[in-house]
Amino acid sequence: MGWEALRHWGADAARIEPLTGGVANDVWSVRIGGRRTVGRLGTRSDADLAWETALLQHLDRAGLTVPVPIPTASGQLFAEGLVVMTYLEGGPPETRADWRRVADTLRSLHRMTKGWPQRPGWRSSTDLLRTSTGTKVDLGAMPPESVARCRAAWSRLAGRPTCVVHGNPTNPANIRMTGDRVALIDWDESHVDVPDLDLALPDNAADLADDAYDAAAQASAAWEAAVCWDDSYAVRRLAEVRAI
Repeated sequence: MGWEALRHWGADAARIEPLTGGVANDVWSVRIGGRRTVGRLGTRSDADLAWETALLQHLDRAGLTVPVPIPTASGQLFAEGLVVMTYLEGGPPETRADWRRVADTLRSLHRMTKGWPQRPGWRSSTDLLRTSTGTKVDLGAMPPESVARCRAAWSRLAGRPTCVVHGNPTNPANIRMTGDRVALIDWDESHVDVPDLDLALPDNAADLADDAYDAAAQASAAWEAAVCWDDSYAVRRLAEVRAI
């Protein structure tokens, strides 16, 4: 498996330059049929990629601005671990007004995906109150006291409706804004969960009530600590989760 998979998009398909922001994947600017696109090569399963590409198609058709999968010459949405998507112009949010627009876009995402099936192999934060593993999460690798703190944070979200969450909207690199639209990119962490996990935004731009914002911020910090355990970022995020 490798970038040789670009052949599925035609003889003229070519990599241009690497793009920043990819952690679990190799992300490049790619030229397909003379236009600039984005190629993402990784090790996710076909079931995982089918879930993500179907989601992006659904969101695009519903009016959300997202990277749209570009089919191969034979009509597949991915091939050999490679997904090619439309390139989206724009810059990151810089002001509270910008982040409020991001919050509105996230709430649209949440409305559009009520009842969506879980990403294959993933677990929600509230699922992890009863189980210990799911995709990148292995609570067995964390100290018991850290697990207890994370579960205490997630328990505050128990029983709430779920939908698709972007998974990492507080990273400005995952947002491409222009004057008339907000685009969300990098859906590698998207899954079904409680929407509050997406809404712990800078300066409480989603205008959550104090208790709701505190619960969202604690649950989000616990989630990122568990997903990334045990690198330095995970340790910093765990330090934000209150002891019990």
